[in-house]
Amino acid sequence: MGVLQAFAPLSIDMYLPSMPLLEKVFSATTAQIQITLVTFLLGFALGQAIYGPLTDRFGRKPPLYFSLALFVFSSAACALSTSVNALSMFRLLQAIGACGGAVVSRAMVRDLFPPVDLRRIFSMLVLVLGVSPLVAPFIGGYLLVWFGWKSIFVTQASLGAAMLVAMHFRLAESLAPENVRPLHMDHVVGTYLHLLRDRTFLGASLVCGFSSAGMFAYIASAPFVFINLYKLPPQQFGWLFGFIAAGLIGASQVNGRMSHKIALWRVLRVANLVQLGSGFAVLATAATGFGGMIGIFAPVFVYMCATGFVFPNGSAIAMMRHGNMAGTASALLGTNQFVIAAGTTIVLGMIDNSSAMPMAIVIAACGVAATVLNFLTLGSKLDVAPPALVETHG
Repeated sequence: MGVLQAFAPLSIDMYLPSMPLLEKVFSATTAQIQITLVTFLLGFALGQAIYGPLTDRFGRKPPLYFSLALFVFSSAACALSTSVNALSMFRLLQAIGACGGAVVSRAMVRDLFPPVDLRRIFSMLVLVLGVSPLVAPFIGGYLLVWFGWKSIFVTQASLGAAMLVAMHFRLAESLAPENVRPLHMDHVVGTYLHLLRDRTFLGASLVCGFSSAGMFAYIASAPFVFINLYKLPPQQFGWLFGFIAAGLIGASQVNGRMSHKIALWRVLRVANLVQLGSGFAVLATAATGFGGMIGIFAPVFVYMCATGFVFPNGSAIAMMRHGNMAGTASALLGTNQFVIAAGTTIVLGMIDNSSAMPMAIVIAACGVAATVLNFLTLGSKLDVAPPALVETHG
């Protein structure tokens, strides 16, 4: 389940070191190359909304066969792209293939574990998510230098094929028969509306979404800020991601070992406040130039470490309330997260990228949005769903 969650960061982070080179290969602008990230985020967001009802109707494994096969095909097609527009289209398909694993893994966690264990299990998934950015830029950077940019997507296709085989033999079905839900349009729409009317689910998913958007603002801008602006070699660029991944892993494991007596919403609120402060620190250092590359990187590192507390607790708060519709809840949680991330990345691409200011502005704005939404929607009285919210939608 952890590896299924990791397909998104692997698909994104492995090709990041090649983004400045792709500008020259396709004679494209920075904004056009960033669109290849935006289309991935949009595909990853909207595809999840499709997989959710399918996994609640047909089980967790059947949709995985399709999604992983699509991932393998589209990854290979990315390697054969001859234009930036073709690459963007195949990145969209690659994301639709990758997002099936994300939906299924979160739903299976809710299927297999009681609510009291969700913080610990989601923290374990963040451990795998943290390892992925640790190794992906290293792999991508050296593949780029040794074999060229196409080898990055060939490697991703190979990983997808290996996971398809492993899933077939090693992953058991987890959807209980009593939780199978009909696949009628009115029922699907009604289930999504039910989730959107749940103030706590919506609040937790949006908090995770804006926190994630700040992370993707860094991901989209980092190659241009650190490689182009600060002249960091592509091979060394992976060290920055590795350092951030180590902090994210450490934070998530501290979170997983925290006492159950410490409320999920309280940990989430403190983490959002940390992101708020670090977001303004990034903005200040970008505006003043204080500290150079380290001055930018240090507060970004703090922001990313806080995500090690935001994602597990925000996901647990949202998912623990809807065990009887875990697939759809998992899908909407991911859709909200990546729609916001895609929107902020589009805004980022519309701003002049000749400095670190666009990245800093978006990270600071995301910190503000996540914190404000936390205070407006979450709190001690909303941590456990009232019975009416966990009944099967009729």
